[in-house]
Amino acid sequence: MKSTQQPRHHLPLDLPVDLDEAVHRCLVAGFDGTTGVPHTLKRLIDRGLGGVILFTRNVRDAAQVRRLTDELRALRPDLLVAIDNEGGGIGHLVAAGAPEVPGSYALGVVDDPDLTARCADALAGHLALLGITVSYAPVADLQHHPDNPIVRTRSFGADPELAARHLRAWITATEARGVASCAKHFPGHGGTVTDSHHEMAVDRRSYDEIRADVEPFRAAVAAGVPMLMSAHVVYPALDPERPATLSRRILDDLLRHDLGFEGVLVSDALEMKAIADRYGEAAGARLALAAGADQVIVAVPDLATTLACRDAVIDALRDGTLTEERVREAAGRVRKLAERYAGAAGEEGEGAVGPWDAGAGLEAARRAVRGGFAGSAGSGGGAVSVGRGAYVVDLFPPPHPALNWGGEDLLSEVRALDPTAAGIALNEAPVDPGALVEGILRCAAGVPLVVATADAGLYPWQRELRGALVAGRGDAVVVETGLPDRAAALCTYGRGRVNLRALAEVLVGGV
Repeated sequence: MKSTQQPRHHLPLDLPVDLDEAVHRCLVAGFDGTTGVPHTLKRLIDRGLGGVILFTRNVRDAAQVRRLTDELRALRPDLLVAIDNEGGGIGHLVAAGAPEVPGSYALGVVDDPDLTARCADALAGHLALLGITVSYAPVADLQHHPDNPIVRTRSFGADPELAARHLRAWITATEARGVASCAKHFPGHGGTVTDSHHEMAVDRRSYDEIRADVEPFRAAVAAGVPMLMSAHVVYPALDPERPATLSRRILDDLLRHDLGFEGVLVSDALEMKAIADRYGEAAGARLALAAGADQVIVAVPDLATTLACRDAVIDALRDGTLTEERVREAAGRVRKLAERYAGAAGEEGEGAVGPWDAGAGLEAARRAVRGGFAGSAGSGGGAVSVGRGAYVVDLFPPPHPALNWGGEDLLSEVRALDPTAAGIALNEAPVDPGALVEGILRCAAGVPLVVATADAGLYPWQRELRGALVAGRGDAVVVETGLPDRAAALCTYGRGRVNLRALAEVLVGGV
């Protein structure tokens, strides 16, 4: 019987120079350090590396970041320099003086696309000043499930039309600064109850429900977004076998053919456990490119992992499991993106970056503070001022290992306005909750008590402490700095520094 299997075209051990360069263009690498470029990274860049991704570990101050990006582009002018830059409590450029803007959910609550554009312009202008050419933002996921642990206030909300309005505003403002935006995480991470940083997430909703989540991405494509990022999520209604990052049905059939996206599709980081634990980073790189991704992110600073991913792609080309045509197609898209964005940073330099509205973020955060679960409109929603001398209890989860936390807390923001305030900021469950509650009630005797939580619905220890404190002090003012909570008199819809500052202004009053 004749075999129907297509013959594999084997390549020589030494790839043609242009194909080797194409392989490297499909990679985005993380690295360690704030000064100097590691030798291994220099070799990767010399062979055509498509991009690097910066994290807090690469940031000391603004001048240092600009020197680093200049050094990187001196090695290869078309190197893309990227960073996660969503605003809110997530950002890696705090030490470099990043503009303070609330996260996307607060912007969606305010629902003023012009204000969203001003916030996005501030973030993009700062990136341009630093020589960073790619912003892995905005988040296009819809926040559906109350137990979703990772999207939440990073999303503009649950309404596809609202999200589309703000995505258009964000993308247009970022583009005007000559920075590439990247809508994420296709086809939507908001319907899951699992964080794909920790394990594979599965969205078991129906085909029609998932298609509704695709609409913000469709709007982003129509707005000209140059990049999309895939989700490490399995959607059985779309592909029962593979997560979106590794699924041709999702990346090719849905994204390329249905949505008509012609830009660069980049994977979420391959070391996230959803991919690393089930497939391994190296196999993930090969499978993602075969499925239709154009770049894969290897964000860990250990460049040995990046080299392993590179070698897996080269081996797949040699044995025919990955076609030369697919790699050249992917590299061609990355090359076009680099021609459009990477060159501009080197040509314009620091002096060409115009000013931005430094007050837009605080304005948005003030307008987002709402009274009560119903979300009454207006700064503060007409709700609660406790005056001076309050005792503030700020409860919030520990920092996410993959997302930067700038060290902000509500107590610090209240004390900046009212030095007579006191309190405690706690980001983990106490060893002895009873003793803690007793001590807080004793210290807060005779003064107003504020109890703040952050996504208390996800963290039983926050709910239990809040309940015990309210039981002991019926007049305690409860506030929520994550998604809205029925127990809260005030909601901020995020806990970036400006969100907490706006809340502090309402609590102290008269500011």
